[in-house]
Amino acid sequence: MAHHSRLSTLVLDCRVDDLAPHVAFWSAALGKAVASADEDGDGRYARLATAADEPVLLLQKVDHDSRIHLDIEADDVEAEVARLEKLGARRIEKRHAWWVMEAPSGHRFCVVRPQRTPPGPHLNRWD
Repeated sequence: MAHHSRLSTLVLDCRVDDLAPHVAFWSAALGKAVASADEDGDGRYARLATAADEPVLLLQKVDHDSRIHLDIEADDVEAEVARLEKLGARRIEKRHAWWVMEAPSGHRFCVVRPQRTPPGPHLNRWD
């Protein structure tokens, strides 16, 4: 069965106690307004404003070293994970409704449910 996926989000993982000053820095550095200073109400996520044809910019408070990772959104998460495994990626951990994956290069990324509706441009169809 066919499914769709695309680059969804650039996630700035921040190993910090307080995310707010880092949201302010990245907002000013990238010239993007703060769309949500507390995306889920728990102080762990903030989102910068981006256009419909740009990836989402999300800041995430984490316990591991600071880094940037990608999210790939898919209308069928399991099908996309299986497709990526065939390319050499491996599953690391299931978190809620998404998978943390590792590319053959060692880079971590996530496969998540669709983040925007409608899905927007740059959608890939996989048969």
